[in-house]
Amino acid sequence: MDSSTKTDRQRWLGVLARSDSDALADCLGAFAELPPYEILRPAEPGAVMVQGRAGGDGAAFHLGEMTVTRCAVQLENGALGVGYVQGRSLSHAEQAAVVDAMAQDPRMSSAVHEHIIAPLAAGQAAARRARSAKAASTKVDFFTLVRGDN
Repeated sequence: MDSSTKTDRQRWLGVLARSDSDALADCLGAFAELPPYEILRPAEPGAVMVQGRAGGDGAAFHLGEMTVTRCAVQLENGALGVGYVQGRSLSHAEQAAVVDAMAQDPRMSSAVHEHIIAPLAAGQAAARRARSAKAASTKVDFFTLVRGDN
């Protein structure tokens, strides 16, 4: 899916899925109290098949399995939230589901984006830039000198 066709919810779910459990918990600390919610699907670990593509655009192949944990919650106002995270952290999946539901609530949406989604996204972007800079520092440019006489 092209990033220009992603919805806002797809973007914030991606940020929550890639977030560090401790970083998400710290961001949730900005809220004095979480809204009451009901757990519809308790956090449970499982496995998903991961696919890759040779060269990024070649034929798809099965790379292997990855452990994910999922959870679904519903706020008192009816907003449904889901959380899918890599690994086996039950609390991380539940927190991601609660944040997803809160982000859909018009009364909390702006605060959630300002205090949770935006800081997590900024941290992830900074980490990507640092990895890219580290990789770029090891880049070697090869070139061929052509001799004047054949």
